[in-house]
Amino acid sequence: MRIGVDVSPLHRPHPRGVARVTAGLVEALERRARMEVVRLAPPASGSLRRWRAVDLPRAAREQRLDGIHSCVSAFAWRGPGARVQTIHELPWLHGAREGADLRHRLWAALGPLCADAVLTATELVARDLRRRVLPGTSRIHVCPWGVGPPFQDEPPPGVVDEAVLAHYRLPQSPLAPCLGAVRPKKNLSAIVRGLAELRRRGGPALQLVVTGGDTPQLRRDLGLVSQLGLSRFVTTLDEIPEADLPSMLRLASVVPVLSRSEGFGLPVLEALASGTPVVVARGTAQAEVAGEAGIQVDPDDPASVADGLERALAGRETLRPKLALRARSFTWDRCAEEVEGIWRSLA
Repeated sequence: MRIGVDVSPLHRPHPRGVARVTAGLVEALERRARMEVVRLAPPASGSLRRWRAVDLPRAAREQRLDGIHSCVSAFAWRGPGARVQTIHELPWLHGAREGADLRHRLWAALGPLCADAVLTATELVARDLRRRVLPGTSRIHVCPWGVGPPFQDEPPPGVVDEAVLAHYRLPQSPLAPCLGAVRPKKNLSAIVRGLAELRRRGGPALQLVVTGGDTPQLRRDLGLVSQLGLSRFVTTLDEIPEADLPSMLRLASVVPVLSRSEGFGLPVLEALASGTPVVVARGTAQAEVAGEAGIQVDPDDPASVADGLERALAGRETLRPKLALRARSFTWDRCAEEVEGIWRSLA
């Protein structure tokens, strides 16, 4: 079976998580070699819409592909062979505006009517799709993403995690990375209010490390930080290079992910694999990923968030075995095996 995979997230600007998911899945499919994977990459410039509408169907014919697998919601709906669409999330159903533009809404609404199978990474998103888009369908498949090296609870030979502290001039106090929390849907304000409650109680010291660079949302949240008298407890950084991310997660005392909408929440899984507790918003996709290994809180209640942070700080070492066990159930090999099963059923 020859399957073309749209790898445009690896060649054109896409959310960082989507690019990492695309790379993880494609590399696992190629490593397993159960089916022949043909990478379909767009040119360096030009319209992706035209590339999908014209060039991908032509490639499917010329290369005699049995189908095209898309790692995003947009796909080449014309041409020979089957189509698998990936829908990462429906943020507008959860009060988030990011990723809720008309184009995404149309692909989420109309794409599943044309695709032979729709893949998503959590039951929460699958329920959204079944309720709003394809009620009663069997075409929706839940295929959780994976995690693997370099995300592990001990640094590999030759890696000194503490070098990251020096490089970014971070304090030795307990750290809480808030990865990409400069975007509105990441709900940094809920973490800040929880930290304020923790400080009011005289709880343990904690330094928030907010990554992602300067944005209007970050400036608003820093205004709240100043208003609450927390400026010395919050550090801001640009985007952390992927090479430094595993060390940062191993050094962290807790990783809070209180997003209003996530399709999966890779930082949750990567933190668990690194032996670091996660605090997640109850009833979300990231809470589904964390399972019983996560500390679930009400993001609208600062006392609940403070309780979660305090539990994570107090129980980091005792929680480590449970965290690693949960992470080991998510592998890219398992993800690739499920994708292969979808394609076998379509063939």
